[in-house]
Amino acid sequence: MARIGVIGGTGALGKAIARRLAKAGHEVTIGSRLAESAQEAAAEIGAAGGAANEDAAQGQDVVIVTVPYSAHGSTLAQIKDKVGDAIVVDTTVPLVPPKVMRVQLPQAGSAAVEAQGHLGEGVRLVSAFHSVAAHKLDRDGKVDCDVLVFSDDVEARKVVIGLCGDMELRGLAGGALVNAAAAEALTSILIYLNKNYAADGAGIRFTGLTTAPDLA
Repeated sequence: MARIGVIGGTGALGKAIARRLAKAGHEVTIGSRLAESAQEAAAEIGAAGGAANEDAAQGQDVVIVTVPYSAHGSTLAQIKDKVGDAIVVDTTVPLVPPKVMRVQLPQAGSAAVEAQGHLGEGVRLVSAFHSVAAHKLDRDGKVDCDVLVFSDDVEARKVVIGLCGDMELRGLAGGALVNAAAAEALTSILIYLNKNYAADGAGIRFTGLTTAPDLA
């Protein structure tokens, strides 16, 4: 089982991810701007503990960043020197309110590429969890949704795909980190579908796939 820090883990997505990982037996620490809030959330979902973000990022095997785009750069700067050799999973989507149903990717091409710039080339960065609704993760049972996982580090990508399985999700390798732009853009489309088709958290499924244990 892995030691996992969930940064911004008191938010809807962070708490839902943390709950599923803790239920799967991982040692989960919830991070927040306020340690007290993190500790309350940890007690609520049965996580190992809660701490301020910079402390929750230290000494982990995996660090999952679940903050809104408005806090993306500042949060990554805060934990940059704390993550060490951990795999860092960035879930951030560059939504720009109020027009969240329109694709508005940043000049760098994606939030994932921006994250690489904030953290530096040496960090094992993965981008994932863009297309799964937080409220569905916060329920028990299998979620009918695929999660695309992107990274230039193939082994790190495999680890995160494994964590998806622990969370009762199907993780699929989506290729290099730059490809995360497609999933980030898709999030705005899913929000549009939710509103216009009265969907309860629209997701994505890929069909016709065969097993590929050695993903390049």
